[in-house]
Amino acid sequence: MRSILVPVADHAHTDAVFEAALMLARRFEAYVEGLAIGPDLSGLAGFEIPMGGPMPDETMWRDLAEQAREQFESFMSTHLPRTGAPRRGAFAWSAQKLVGDLSLGSYGRVFDIIVLGRPGSAPNAPRMATFEAALFESGRPVLVVPQRIGQTLGDNVVIAWNGSTETARTIALAMPILEKARRLTVLTVEGGMVPGPSGQQLAQALAIEGLDVEHKHVTDRQRSAGEVILTTAASLGADFLVKGAYTQSRLRQMIFGGQTRHILAEANLPVLFAC
Repeated sequence: MRSILVPVADHAHTDAVFEAALMLARRFEAYVEGLAIGPDLSGLAGFEIPMGGPMPDETMWRDLAEQAREQFESFMSTHLPRTGAPRRGAFAWSAQKLVGDLSLGSYGRVFDIIVLGRPGSAPNAPRMATFEAALFESGRPVLVVPQRIGQTLGDNVVIAWNGSTETARTIALAMPILEKARRLTVLTVEGGMVPGPSGQQLAQALAIEGLDVEHKHVTDRQRSAGEVILTTAASLGADFLVKGAYTQSRLRQMIFGGQTRHILAEANLPVLFAC
Protein backbone atom coordinates (compact mmCIF):
# COMPACT_ATOMS: atom_id res chain seq x y z
CA MET A 1 0.00 0.00 0.00
CA ARG A 2 1.87 3.00 -1.30
CA SER A 3 -0.72 5.72 -2.02
CA ILE A 4 -3.67 7.07 -0.01
CA LEU A 5 -6.35 9.47 -1.23
CA VAL A 6 -8.12 11.62 1.36
CA PRO A 7 -11.19 13.53 0.13
CA VAL A 8 -11.66 16.49 2.47
CA ALA A 9 -15.03 18.06 3.29
CA ASP A 10 -16.38 20.14 6.14
CA HIS A 11 -17.85 17.45 8.40
CA ALA A 12 -17.56 16.15 11.93
CA HIS A 13 -15.31 13.20 11.02
CA THR A 14 -12.43 15.16 9.50
CA ASP A 15 -9.92 14.76 12.34
CA ALA A 16 -10.53 11.01 12.57
CA VAL A 17 -10.12 10.65 8.79
CA PHE A 18 -6.79 12.48 8.94
CA GLU A 19 -5.66 10.33 11.88
CA ALA A 20 -6.54 7.10 10.05
CA ALA A 21 -4.75 8.22 6.87
CA LEU A 22 -1.68 9.16 8.90
CA MET A 23 -1.63 5.77 10.67
CA LEU A 24 -1.75 4.01 7.31
CA ALA A 25 0.94 6.30 5.90
CA ARG A 26 3.27 5.52 8.79
CA ARG A 27 2.53 1.80 8.69
CA PHE A 28 3.31 1.52 4.99
CA GLU A 29 5.49 4.59 4.39
CA ALA A 30 2.81 5.71 1.96
CA TYR A 31 2.13 8.88 0.00
CA VAL A 32 -0.97 10.82 1.15
CA GLU A 33 -2.87 13.14 -1.16
CA GLY A 34 -5.78 15.36 -0.18
CA LEU A 35 -8.41 17.00 -2.34
CA ALA A 36 -11.53 19.03 -1.66
CA ILE A 37 -14.77 17.16 -2.21
CA GLY A 38 -18.35 18.39 -2.64
CA PRO A 39 -21.64 17.60 -4.39
CA ASP A 40 -21.67 17.46 -8.18
CA LEU A 41 -23.26 20.72 -9.31
CA SER A 42 -25.15 18.99 -12.13
CA GLY A 43 -26.91 16.72 -9.65
CA LEU A 44 -27.55 19.24 -6.89
CA ALA A 45 -31.26 19.37 -6.14
CA GLY A 46 -33.09 22.35 -4.73
CA PHE A 47 -33.98 20.49 -1.53
CA GLU A 48 -30.25 20.09 -0.78
CA ILE A 49 -29.89 23.86 -0.39
CA PRO A 50 -30.82 25.17 3.10
CA MET A 51 -34.01 27.27 3.20
CA GLY A 52 -33.05 30.89 2.77
CA GLY A 53 -29.41 29.98 2.15
CA PRO A 54 -27.34 31.27 -0.75
CA MET A 55 -27.23 29.40 -4.02
CA PRO A 56 -23.83 27.75 -4.42
CA ASP A 57 -21.56 29.36 -6.98
CA GLU A 58 -17.93 29.17 -8.07
CA THR A 59 -16.80 31.60 -5.37
CA MET A 60 -18.42 29.50 -2.64
CA TRP A 61 -16.87 26.28 -4.01
CA ARG A 62 -13.48 27.99 -4.21
CA ASP A 63 -13.76 29.13 -0.59
CA LEU A 64 -14.74 25.63 0.54
CA ALA A 65 -11.79 24.16 -1.35
CA GLU A 66 -9.42 26.63 0.32
CA GLN A 67 -10.81 25.77 3.78
CA ALA A 68 -10.35 22.06 3.04
CA ARG A 69 -6.76 22.62 1.91
CA GLU A 70 -5.94 24.58 5.05
CA GLN A 71 -7.40 21.86 7.27
CA PHE A 72 -5.52 19.08 5.51
CA GLU A 73 -2.18 20.84 5.29
CA SER A 74 -2.34 22.11 8.87
CA PHE A 75 -2.73 18.55 10.13
CA MET A 76 -0.38 16.71 7.78
CA SER A 77 2.45 19.24 7.93
CA THR A 78 3.01 18.47 11.62
CA HIS A 79 3.51 14.77 10.86
CA LEU A 80 4.75 14.29 7.28
CA PRO A 81 6.98 16.26 4.89
CA ARG A 82 5.29 18.13 2.08
CA THR A 83 6.19 17.10 -1.45
CA GLY A 84 5.81 18.55 -4.94
CA ALA A 85 5.98 15.39 -7.02
CA PRO A 86 4.24 12.40 -5.37
CA ARG A 87 6.60 10.27 -3.30
CA ARG A 88 6.27 7.80 -0.45
CA GLY A 89 6.32 9.03 3.12
CA ALA A 90 5.11 12.53 2.20
CA PHE A 91 1.88 14.41 1.52
CA ALA A 92 0.55 16.81 -1.10
CA TRP A 93 -2.62 18.70 -1.97
CA SER A 94 -4.23 17.73 -5.25
CA ALA A 95 -5.96 20.78 -6.71
CA GLN A 96 -7.12 24.30 -5.93
CA LYS A 97 -10.78 23.67 -6.77
CA LEU A 98 -13.51 21.54 -5.30
CA VAL A 99 -14.01 18.12 -6.93
CA GLY A 100 -17.44 16.52 -7.37
CA ASP A 101 -18.29 13.00 -6.26
CA LEU A 102 -18.13 11.44 -9.72
CA SER A 103 -14.72 12.97 -10.37
CA LEU A 104 -13.56 11.57 -7.03
CA GLY A 105 -14.58 8.07 -8.12
CA SER A 106 -12.61 8.44 -11.34
CA TYR A 107 -9.51 9.99 -9.79
CA GLY A 108 -9.47 7.43 -6.98
CA ARG A 109 -8.64 4.64 -9.44
CA VAL A 110 -4.92 5.46 -9.34
CA PHE A 111 -4.64 5.16 -5.53
CA ASP A 112 -4.30 2.06 -3.37
CA ILE A 113 -6.99 3.15 -0.90
CA ILE A 114 -9.49 5.97 -0.33
CA VAL A 115 -10.13 7.12 3.25
CA LEU A 116 -13.55 8.66 4.05
CA GLY A 117 -15.68 9.61 7.02
CA ARG A 118 -18.59 7.29 7.78
CA PRO A 119 -21.69 8.65 6.01
CA GLY A 120 -24.79 9.50 7.97
CA SER A 121 -27.98 11.56 8.10
CA ALA A 122 -26.98 13.76 11.05
CA PRO A 123 -26.18 17.42 10.40
CA ASN A 124 -22.60 17.92 9.24
CA ALA A 125 -22.11 14.19 8.62
CA PRO A 126 -20.23 12.87 5.57
CA ARG A 127 -22.48 12.30 2.56
CA MET A 128 -23.55 8.87 1.29
CA ALA A 129 -23.04 10.08 -2.30
CA THR A 130 -19.31 10.49 -1.66
CA PHE A 131 -19.00 6.97 -0.26
CA GLU A 132 -20.97 5.46 -3.15
CA ALA A 133 -18.91 7.28 -5.78
CA ALA A 134 -15.68 6.09 -4.19
CA LEU A 135 -16.96 2.54 -3.79
CA PHE A 136 -18.66 1.99 -7.15
CA GLU A 137 -16.60 4.19 -9.48
CA SER A 138 -13.00 3.83 -8.30
CA GLY A 139 -12.57 0.05 -8.21
CA ARG A 140 -10.42 0.61 -5.13
CA PRO A 141 -11.01 -0.26 -1.46
CA VAL A 142 -12.63 2.42 0.67
CA LEU A 143 -11.76 2.79 4.36
CA VAL A 144 -14.74 4.24 6.23
CA VAL A 145 -13.77 5.95 9.47
CA PRO A 146 -16.10 6.71 12.41
CA GLN A 147 -16.04 10.02 14.25
CA ARG A 148 -13.48 8.70 16.76
CA ILE A 149 -10.82 6.03 16.35
CA GLY A 150 -8.45 4.30 18.75
CA GLN A 151 -4.70 4.40 19.10
CA THR A 152 -4.08 1.52 16.69
CA LEU A 153 -5.23 0.68 13.17
CA GLY A 154 -4.77 -2.76 11.64
CA ASP A 155 -3.20 -4.50 14.65
CA ASN A 156 -6.30 -6.57 15.45
CA VAL A 157 -8.26 -7.28 12.26
CA VAL A 158 -11.60 -9.05 11.84
CA ILE A 159 -12.72 -10.30 8.42
CA ALA A 160 -16.52 -10.48 8.16
CA TRP A 161 -16.70 -13.48 5.84
CA ASN A 162 -19.97 -14.47 4.17
CA GLY A 163 -18.67 -16.58 1.28
CA SER A 164 -19.31 -13.95 -1.40
CA THR A 165 -17.24 -12.77 -4.36
CA GLU A 166 -17.43 -9.19 -3.02
CA THR A 167 -15.83 -10.19 0.27
CA ALA A 168 -13.23 -12.33 -1.49
CA ARG A 169 -12.25 -9.33 -3.60
CA THR A 170 -12.10 -7.10 -0.53
CA ILE A 171 -9.79 -9.57 1.21
CA ALA A 172 -7.46 -9.62 -1.79
CA LEU A 173 -7.27 -5.82 -1.73
CA ALA A 174 -6.73 -5.86 2.03
CA MET A 175 -3.78 -8.29 1.96
CA PRO A 176 -1.11 -5.63 2.76
CA ILE A 177 -3.03 -4.83 5.96
CA LEU A 178 -3.71 -8.48 6.81
CA GLU A 179 -0.03 -9.33 6.47
CA LYS A 180 0.89 -6.74 9.11
CA ALA A 181 -1.87 -7.62 11.60
CA ARG A 182 -0.83 -8.96 15.00
CA ARG A 183 -4.16 -10.74 15.38
CA LEU A 184 -6.41 -11.86 12.52
CA THR A 185 -9.85 -13.41 12.89
CA VAL A 186 -12.17 -14.78 10.22
CA LEU A 187 -15.69 -14.22 11.56
CA THR A 188 -18.76 -16.05 10.22
CA VAL A 189 -22.33 -15.61 11.42
CA GLU A 190 -25.03 -18.25 11.28
CA GLY A 191 -27.61 -17.13 8.73
CA GLY A 192 -25.29 -14.52 7.26
CA MET A 193 -23.64 -16.69 4.60
CA VAL A 194 -24.20 -17.09 0.86
CA PRO A 195 -23.15 -20.18 -1.12
CA GLY A 196 -19.37 -20.28 -1.11
CA PRO A 197 -16.36 -21.44 0.92
CA SER A 198 -16.76 -21.72 4.66
CA GLY A 199 -14.97 -19.54 7.18
CA GLN A 200 -12.72 -22.46 8.05
CA GLN A 201 -11.75 -22.84 4.39
CA LEU A 202 -10.89 -19.14 4.19
CA ALA A 203 -8.80 -19.38 7.36
CA GLN A 204 -6.91 -22.33 5.86
CA ALA A 205 -6.30 -20.40 2.64
CA LEU A 206 -4.93 -17.41 4.55
CA ALA A 207 -2.73 -19.75 6.61
CA ILE A 208 -1.24 -21.03 3.34
CA GLU A 209 -0.33 -17.39 2.62
CA GLY A 210 1.67 -17.43 5.86
CA LEU A 211 -0.85 -15.57 8.03
CA ASP A 212 -1.54 -16.50 11.64
CA VAL A 213 -5.34 -16.61 11.61
CA GLU A 214 -8.18 -17.98 13.70
CA HIS A 215 -11.80 -18.70 12.78
CA LYS A 216 -14.77 -17.75 14.94
CA HIS A 217 -18.34 -18.79 14.13
CA VAL A 218 -21.25 -17.15 15.96
CA THR A 219 -24.85 -18.35 16.20
CA ASP A 220 -27.26 -15.66 17.38
CA ARG A 221 -30.85 -15.82 16.20
CA GLN A 222 -31.91 -12.76 18.19
CA ARG A 223 -29.90 -10.20 16.21
CA SER A 224 -29.10 -9.45 12.59
CA ALA A 225 -25.81 -10.55 11.07
CA GLY A 226 -24.64 -6.92 10.92
CA GLU A 227 -25.29 -6.46 14.63
CA VAL A 228 -23.48 -9.69 15.47
CA ILE A 229 -20.47 -8.70 13.37
CA LEU A 230 -20.06 -5.37 15.18
CA THR A 231 -20.62 -6.70 18.70
CA THR A 232 -18.25 -9.61 18.10
CA ALA A 233 -15.59 -7.35 16.63
CA ALA A 234 -15.89 -5.15 19.73
CA SER A 235 -15.61 -8.16 22.06
CA LEU A 236 -12.41 -9.20 20.26
CA GLY A 237 -10.97 -5.70 20.66
CA ALA A 238 -10.71 -5.29 16.89
CA ASP A 239 -9.39 -2.01 15.51
CA PHE A 240 -10.13 -2.80 11.84
CA LEU A 241 -12.95 -4.62 10.03
CA VAL A 242 -12.80 -6.02 6.50
CA LYS A 243 -16.22 -6.27 4.82
CA GLY A 244 -17.40 -6.86 1.27
CA ALA A 245 -20.06 -4.35 0.30
CA TYR A 246 -23.57 -5.10 -0.97
CA THR A 247 -23.57 -8.87 -1.51
CA GLN A 248 -27.26 -8.50 -2.40
CA SER A 249 -28.20 -5.75 -4.81
CA ARG A 250 -27.71 -2.30 -3.35
CA LEU A 251 -31.40 -1.46 -3.89
CA ARG A 252 -32.53 -4.58 -2.04
CA GLN A 253 -30.24 -3.80 0.89
CA MET A 254 -31.43 -0.20 1.08
CA ILE A 255 -35.07 -1.35 1.20
CA PHE A 256 -34.85 -4.49 3.31
CA GLY A 257 -31.66 -3.87 5.26
CA GLY A 258 -28.49 -5.90 5.22
CA GLN A 259 -25.05 -6.24 6.74
CA THR A 260 -23.54 -3.40 4.72
CA ARG A 261 -26.33 -0.98 5.58
CA HIS A 262 -26.17 -1.74 9.31
CA ILE A 263 -22.39 -1.57 9.52
CA LEU A 264 -22.29 1.69 7.57
CA ALA A 265 -24.77 3.20 10.02
CA GLU A 266 -23.39 1.84 13.28
CA ALA A 267 -19.69 0.89 13.04
CA ASN A 268 -17.48 2.42 15.71
CA LEU A 269 -14.27 1.10 14.18
CA PRO A 270 -12.72 1.68 10.74
CA VAL A 271 -14.21 -0.61 8.08
CA LEU A 272 -12.60 -1.48 4.74
CA PHE A 273 -15.22 -1.94 2.02
CA ALA A 274 -14.92 -3.03 -1.60
CA CYS A 275 -17.31 -4.55 -4.09
